Amino acid sequence: MAVLELKRISKHFGAIEALSQVDFELDGGQIVGLMGDNGAGKSTLVKIMAGNFPPSDGEMLLDGQPVHFHKPVDARVAGIEVVYQDLALCNNLTASANVFLAREQTRGFGPFRILDDRAMNERARELFAELKSETRPAEKVRTMSGGQRQAVAIARTHLSRAKIVLMDEPTAAISVRQVAEVLDLLRRLRDQGMAVVLISHRMPDVFGVADRIVVLRRGHKVADKPIEASSPEEVTGLITGAIRVA
Repeated sequence: MAVLELKRISKHFGAIEALSQVDFELDGGQIVGLMGDNGAGKSTLVKIMAGNFPPSDGEMLLDGQPVHFHKPVDARVAGIEVVYQDLALCNNLTASANVFLAREQTRGFGPFRILDDRAMNERARELFAELKSETRPAEKVRTMSGGQRQAVAIARTHLSRAKIVLMDEPTAAISVRQVAEVLDLLRRLRDQGMAVVLISHRMPDVFGVADRIVVLRRGHKVADKPIEASSPEEVTGLITGAIRVA
């Protein structure tokens, strides 16, 4: 059974049709590459999964049960986390403080509570170890590389033991070495049984890590197939419209 299933999803913004009758499935322990040109509907589809807004038509199933998200916190409680392109990190805080942002651990008695920095640092260290990242819990985010910042954002999703992680352009604007680090992080999430949606314009990254590829064009799904059954040339043709469907 699919962890997440979207059936005949459509989304309209007034007279604009952003998505039309899109079916989408995601299994645990799988990375799905979601590709398409600007305006293809990728962000709209992801925002529906993440609870940013509801679909105009269609249904969404989580572990086989219908779900209706009214706000992002509903999706988060259900086990769906999003790592946005800007990462939403606080540069002046440590890696540990960012991992626990809005979920801080405290200690004390009754109403007298203080932050338990030692416990948060130790748990953050464990999360980074699970991800095989060299990121240090006490290091300020502003001093980190792009790959380390991604590790912090991914560790934050790991803290909540998410079932599904939606990654929005995680390798944009970082070095080649850091790209390799981030792709390794995604593989580790998959190996630990998480379902990952990778939204990216970078063909080598998608073909280097994804198990399946889904291509959208003008709000329609034009391909959904195992990565080994496709090629960068075919995907380019699907994105541009030179190939209508695959």
